[in-house]
Amino acid sequence: MTSAQTYIMIAIVVYLIGMLAIGVYWSKKNENVGDFYLGGRKLGPFVTAMSAEASDMSSWLLMGLPGIAYLSGIADPTWTAIGLGIGTYVNWRIVAKRIRIYTHEAQNSITLPDFFSRRYRDSKNILMCIAAVVIIIFFIPYTASGFAACGKLFSSVFDISYTTAMIISAFVIVGYTATGGFSAASTTDLVQSIVMTIALFVVVIFGIQVAGGLDVVMDNARALPGYLKMTAMYRVSENAAAPYGFLTICSTMAWGLGYFGMPHILLRFMAIEDTHKLTLSRRIATTWVIISMIVAIFIGIVGYSMTQVGAVPVLEGSASETIIVRVADLLSQNGMIPALLAGVILAGILAATMSTADSQLLASSSSASHNLLQGFLGIKMSEKKAMYFARCSVVIISIIAAFIARDPASSVFGIVSFAWAGFGAAFGPVVLAALFWKRSNKHGALAGMIVGGAMVFIWKYLVRPMGGAWNIYELLPAFLFSLAAIVIVSLLTKAPDKEITDEFDRVSALCAIKKK
Repeated sequence: MTSAQTYIMIAIVVYLIGMLAIGVYWSKKNENVGDFYLGGRKLGPFVTAMSAEASDMSSWLLMGLPGIAYLSGIADPTWTAIGLGIGTYVNWRIVAKRIRIYTHEAQNSITLPDFFSRRYRDSKNILMCIAAVVIIIFFIPYTASGFAACGKLFSSVFDISYTTAMIISAFVIVGYTATGGFSAASTTDLVQSIVMTIALFVVVIFGIQVAGGLDVVMDNARALPGYLKMTAMYRVSENAAAPYGFLTICSTMAWGLGYFGMPHILLRFMAIEDTHKLTLSRRIATTWVIISMIVAIFIGIVGYSMTQVGAVPVLEGSASETIIVRVADLLSQNGMIPALLAGVILAGILAATMSTADSQLLASSSSASHNLLQGFLGIKMSEKKAMYFARCSVVIISIIAAFIARDPASSVFGIVSFAWAGFGAAFGPVVLAALFWKRSNKHGALAGMIVGGAMVFIWKYLVRPMGGAWNIYELLPAFLFSLAAIVIVSLLTKAPDKEITDEFDRVSALCAIKKK
């Protein structure tokens, strides 16, 4: 191992030990399952904002987004970022406060499947069961994408096997998540968001310097057909621009719809201690997301210019997602301090990955142990036994995710986009209907959940391959089909009981009071 690699390793090890220490600290404060899964609803505004967005962005921010920009120019990543920016703001604006109040009123629901069943008084917990299964189906590959990102990172930096690197990373994530639960995940997410921010700015500043300055970077980008256009996309194989039309723009911006159904983000809303401070949280979260995505896209543009001067090798396919790793490796060759900074950059990638994977593991764990075993199957457990099963489920789900992530050629962006569509379509319309439509009922919610989840698979594997006008990101049509199913089935079946509508009115009144 070279001296540069040694310094990088020191920075990363210090970071990982810090994450594990946070897990150990919070493990002593989890007195029950409610604490383990929702932190006792005691999150402050800053932690709520940064943990929500750090758990949202994942390795997609530092690897997927720069990789797409590097290969195809700004259109695809920028329209995606615009959709996500709008989705972030709207989600905080209309969903955050109402779901915090509603989940507390609905028998203190501590998970999203809990909320669906209790909101609609589903005594058989069918909604809870289906929601839990959806979470497990889509979160396991989502978690796998995080493990894959870690594997790519370590294998490219330290010349160790991808599988070994991926397993070590998974072990650390499981370690602090299984011990400290939601509070540990949220606290580490706050720290990780800071590390991610430092990494983004160090990479873009150093990259511009190596590429020869900002003017050179922009000149190189302009030389590629369609690279800097919002209505065209650069095709490497043809060295030509392909049109990026209105339908494609709408399809890409549909990423923003996914926010309404993301369990790991909605849990942060449910956990905030003071709803009066949600405005502050919204401003912090939206600002950070917009700035981070802009910088991440620009890293891809800078990375292309760095290949033009021979500073980094030309990257093809999914290898483009390692551009930030290549920049860190180049930086590490300039002495001890730059090597330590390179370690911080790589720790930033780990942070992006871990901040999402820990939240996904918790959501999957709660679905398996709390919702399926206790809620649906009715297995009675003591608090101690429930905590044991919660931690065991984290480990089991991690093993399955690691198995899925064993292929180093898998695309982080591709896996994330599919899982994002799954949650957005299966849960997004149901969440909005549950929060804002009094006439919706459990039959409509169930129909929407099933139709949305199924349509993601149908559209992606049967309809979208037809190409042309059918080549739309599966989230958009699946979301619309789910919404239609909720409305049609709710109107065709019995209206909700008075107990349910009274609770809806009470929540609306409480939300109105909170706004004053």
